[in-house]
Amino acid sequence: MKKILAAVFYNVFFVGILSGQVTQHIRGFVYDHASGQPVPYATVVLPGTDPLRGTSTDSTGHFILLGIPVGRYDLKASFTGYEPVLVKDIYLSSSRETVVEVFLKEQTALVPEVVVTPEINKSEPLNRMSVTGGRLLSVEEASRYAGGMDDPARLAASFAGVTGSIGNNGIAVRGNAPKFLLWRLEEVEIPNPNHFADVATFGGGGLTALSSQVLGNSDFFTGAFPAEYGNALSGVFDMHLRNGNNRQHEHTLQTGLTGIDIASEGPFSRKQAGSYIFNYRYSTLSLLTPLLPEDAGGTAYQDLSFKLVFPTGKTGVFSVWGTGLIDRSGAKAETEPDKWIYKQDMENQDARQFMGAAGMNHKLGLPHGAFLKTTLAATVSGLDMHTERMDEAAQPVPRNVIEHTNRNLVFASAYHRKYSARHTNKTGIRLTGLHYVMRMKNAAPPPQPPALQTVTDESGFSSLLAAYSSSTVRFSDRWQMNLGLNAQLFTLNGRCAIEPRFGLKWKFRPRHALAFAHTLHSRLEMLNYYFVQSETGERINRNLDFTRASHFVFSYDWNIGTDFHLKIEPYVQLLYRVPVIPGSATSFINLKGNEDRFITGKLENKGRGLNCGLDVTFEKYMAQGYYFMLTGSVFDSRYQTAEHVWYNTRYNRNLVFNFLSGKEWMCGKKRQNVFGANGKLSCQGGDRYSPVDEEASALQQDAVYDEQNPFSKQLSPAWLGHFTLSYKINRHRKSHEFAVKVLNVTGYREYYGHRYNFKTGRVEEEREAIVIPDISYKIEF
Repeated sequence: MKKILAAVFYNVFFVGILSGQVTQHIRGFVYDHASGQPVPYATVVLPGTDPLRGTSTDSTGHFILLGIPVGRYDLKASFTGYEPVLVKDIYLSSSRETVVEVFLKEQTALVPEVVVTPEINKSEPLNRMSVTGGRLLSVEEASRYAGGMDDPARLAASFAGVTGSIGNNGIAVRGNAPKFLLWRLEEVEIPNPNHFADVATFGGGGLTALSSQVLGNSDFFTGAFPAEYGNALSGVFDMHLRNGNNRQHEHTLQTGLTGIDIASEGPFSRKQAGSYIFNYRYSTLSLLTPLLPEDAGGTAYQDLSFKLVFPTGKTGVFSVWGTGLIDRSGAKAETEPDKWIYKQDMENQDARQFMGAAGMNHKLGLPHGAFLKTTLAATVSGLDMHTERMDEAAQPVPRNVIEHTNRNLVFASAYHRKYSARHTNKTGIRLTGLHYVMRMKNAAPPPQPPALQTVTDESGFSSLLAAYSSSTVRFSDRWQMNLGLNAQLFTLNGRCAIEPRFGLKWKFRPRHALAFAHTLHSRLEMLNYYFVQSETGERINRNLDFTRASHFVFSYDWNIGTDFHLKIEPYVQLLYRVPVIPGSATSFINLKGNEDRFITGKLENKGRGLNCGLDVTFEKYMAQGYYFMLTGSVFDSRYQTAEHVWYNTRYNRNLVFNFLSGKEWMCGKKRQNVFGANGKLSCQGGDRYSPVDEEASALQQDAVYDEQNPFSKQLSPAWLGHFTLSYKINRHRKSHEFAVKVLNVTGYREYYGHRYNFKTGRVEEEREAIVIPDISYKIEF
């Protein structure tokens, strides 16, 4: 009690001393790493402050540090019987309180505190059942790093083992297709949350509907993920909406070339501990039209995200959350035949898309350090796209029709218990009802008449049932083992998958650790492929199995002092039961975008794949006003057809290197303003493509590829550069920020495929340099 009173007196005293400075508060909670229960009376300090600033948590694990000058700080938390933790790089702005959650690991044996090295949690994932393959995705970094554009998904492209692009947000992990990635929000699988999703690239889009204004720190896994993650093959993006400030109201307004962004958060009332937060964005991209692809006319998007939190006494904490987006895009055909150069010039297209997810969470504390978390959620996604192509008389003729709506109802519940300092378990179920309405038609290929033929015409209901159990066993403070099992059942055809997960971590020195994990994973394909109709109307792919993968991951982790970090991860991934079309080179490993929706052949789970490589990350955390991160990956990605022939996959770029760096300068008379400069340079292997069959292309007047040698050609390496300049003015209870952000300052011309030139009679590469600048102003108050 004396320590708490002294800390309060000390903070209040310094508020008066520093009244001439721009200050703000740092507050948060300290929790037990395994059980999630609060740790009362833990010590919390800001190392490096002179004199040392600190306090203690109260009986609920809450702490607050009052009147801290704006800037960046490290925070250390400690308590007897627990390993101390050092939280790096906390940014404190004048316009809003900074809320920090700290998780302490209980020691398996009592060790004198003087010999315990603080655990650095800068990149450690939030999911405490992971030993390798995961990384924390910091929202503050997403808003600061060049190339992020306030989009956390684009930040993932800076991580080792991940390749991305400018015009598309598809996340290709370790040579896998973006469609194999699992998107989760609030512990529920959601549809692809990108604007203009699954059109140019399955699993990709323009930018996510979840901005850094509302998204909390999240996890990103590149392999060997824990047992609670089902229906995932390549990686997991496990996102969380943060709770709004329950002490004071805070608002944000941002406007720029890409649109407007409005956010607000605060308490419902001063008498309750509940809170709200919401974010709304709108853009037409009209100011950027000259810099966008030629067929991007009429593009507009908007999205909304929110979370409401209702703590109660004995009945736990309830929260209601949601996110959604609406998109509109299209293109107009040239009506004069003399202006037809490519087939895009002959096409009318109108596309409307929507995505939504909403749910209610309930977290109930139980005896013996346990809690039960239950979620009921609904998701929806839809695409309505109609394409027409001009005939020789310049009259529009229907080319294809896509009308998809998927509505899912999800019930998930998990029991989490810390049995001892050595053993923690999480066991749960996830029941997903799948309601679908889909109609797809496509014109017959030349030389047949261009009449629309039905590919899929189906509506109905099915379900995906899953259960899992995952345990962490700590033999000592140096040895940790994770054991888990995930099981899935697809009721449409009775296919099931049972997936054991194993991980082992050895902390052989205070800042050095080795880990190994072997896990099995599986994922359903897009539902339309299960309902492809033959000429007689038979559903020829109804019994399609899960696509499956076996992951082997090793890792070496070294925290070099308190500011540097090195991680090395070699891996091998074996994919099997991959859908292929016998007698062809078609494999679902290589599916890309819209045109692949119309695959009508009979599929068999006889394909295989092999991804192997090495990922390296070396980074310096933000300290002394600057940071950098260097990531590198070398890999090989191949697939096997039903005839046992191996080829390169579409996503086999072989290498990717990223270098990010940034510097901040404290400016102003009282050094309360911040000028920041950030840059990113990436080099990744060129896109893969199949040789063009010139003779067949001339006959069909369209790009036709030689499928006897799929993806045997590769473009030159791609060099991508991005930069961000920002200036933040901190004033009492508000801040102003001016920023200039540019994607693709190097002007790299991205590859979109090949297209036939009607004027020259030849096939050309379709490439375009998309340079996206954004000049913005943001006020927070």
